[in-house]
Amino acid sequence: MSHLIFYNSNTYEKQAPYKYDYERQGNDSTIHRENAAFVVLARNSDLNGLRESMQMMEDRFNHKYHYPWVFLNNEPFDEKFKQYTTGLASGKTYYGELSHEMWGYPDWIDQQKAEESRGAMEAAQVIYGGLESYRHMCRFQSGFFFRHPLMEQFDYYWRVEPDVKFTCDIEYDPFRVMREKDLKYGFTISLHEYENTIPTLWETTKRFMEEYPQHIVPTNHSESLMKWITNDGGNTYNLCHFWSNFEIGSLAFLRSQAYLDYFNYLDKAGGFFYERWGDAPVHSIAVAMMLKKSDVHFFYDIGYFHNPFKNCPSEPSWLPIEKCSCDPVDSMDNHFWSCTPQFLELVNKRRSDFVITKRY
Repeated sequence: MSHLIFYNSNTYEKQAPYKYDYERQGNDSTIHRENAAFVVLARNSDLNGLRESMQMMEDRFNHKYHYPWVFLNNEPFDEKFKQYTTGLASGKTYYGELSHEMWGYPDWIDQQKAEESRGAMEAAQVIYGGLESYRHMCRFQSGFFFRHPLMEQFDYYWRVEPDVKFTCDIEYDPFRVMREKDLKYGFTISLHEYENTIPTLWETTKRFMEEYPQHIVPTNHSESLMKWITNDGGNTYNLCHFWSNFEIGSLAFLRSQAYLDYFNYLDKAGGFFYERWGDAPVHSIAVAMMLKKSDVHFFYDIGYFHNPFKNCPSEPSWLPIEKCSCDPVDSMDNHFWSCTPQFLELVNKRRSDFVITKRY
């Protein structure tokens, strides 16, 4: 296991602005790939929607790099799924099934209590409140996808889901950016969580912070991200989170003792089943507690749509016109429900500071 080490200091060395070296891109025969993969949790019935996502990813980006695809399922993939996804992928494809540990009830969960909770949340019209499989999915994405044997060989992941769209040409390698900038987490969309899905998540998190202070970046550190998720010094959670259906991340961070301690603490509390804790707030709170501002990147110039929200860049003005098929007028980063303006204010950057795409 890798460990995160933080320094209790309010000063850090300023680095020169990052500049992606396009001259090192090379051609298709010499291009360098990072040790990374796309990871997809899907069922056989998701095939058509997934193929649309794959086609856009391949056309917009991966036809130049041939990164592998890892497909995971709680049931065996059928031959049609394998054939039709391998056919679209320009890189290697891997297919894996989930163990009971990854997609099942832990011994300490009272399944009758969990069932009663689902019924109560469904009656209260909580989004996905009555779905048992959704809870298994959130728990898996929170604590297990990065520990699947097929993922052990990689250093970075890019999460892809069925029925999403990639609406801008991606002419640089985000995985390379992650490595060169020593980034741990990348996002496109942030927003507020439904509070009625996570009634006790923050109180549980506060207990974790009290018991594991060694994992937390001090809130008085100039690089702390905690002010992004709390407006009152940690008393309450402001519900901000990165929308985790799009993530580009470091697997070393998720495999670290700090993150595993946090996931295990939450898992023992039972909120994945007794409430409806999502992987998005879990990942996001962990990022804000354990990482530094300089560890997180807003992939502003990657156009992305997951119903009902999208990220579409508007700066510089040529970017949406020449590189994208989306209209930035209703991009989520300008929406009142977005937490991206607060993120930008905290890290003291503009949207255009995150643009890596080059105009030719």
